[in-house]
Amino acid sequence: MPLISQRVEQARSGTNDKVICRMASGWAVMGDVQFLQGYCLLLPDPVVPSLNDLSAEARVTYLLDMARLGDAVLEATGALRVNYEILGNTEPELHCHIFPRFASEPEHRRKMPVWFYDWKTATPYDEQAHGELRKRIAQLLNSPSHSVERA
Repeated sequence: MPLISQRVEQARSGTNDKVICRMASGWAVMGDVQFLQGYCLLLPDPVVPSLNDLSAEARVTYLLDMARLGDAVLEATGALRVNYEILGNTEPELHCHIFPRFASEPEHRRKMPVWFYDWKTATPYDEQAHGELRKRIAQLLNSPSHSVERA
């Protein structure tokens, strides 16, 4: 079973320890590694190959959830900005990476895509180390003030 499908199945069954919360379009989850604290993904449920495979209404819901998750990550981490990436080249199932970017990053890294970080030596997600941040993001997403579209 492809990775995104596996992760969604785990989220549904309650066995994915990285789940932040269920959203209208799928699952907000913490990234497997936290080289940038607060790195998250949005996994659609049901899983589809790409954004283009969603109906117009489902696309709007997914993209709004993506932005809402980005807003929560931005507030929870105090990041300078958030980068959003939908690739699908390695894992050909829709998923969006949400990367907080920080002023404290070395300048040469801050101006480049996160893919230039060394992912193999990055700090793995750990509930003890990152659980409070995961809970804070969930709290923000479940807050009424974060469910309203911005003007």
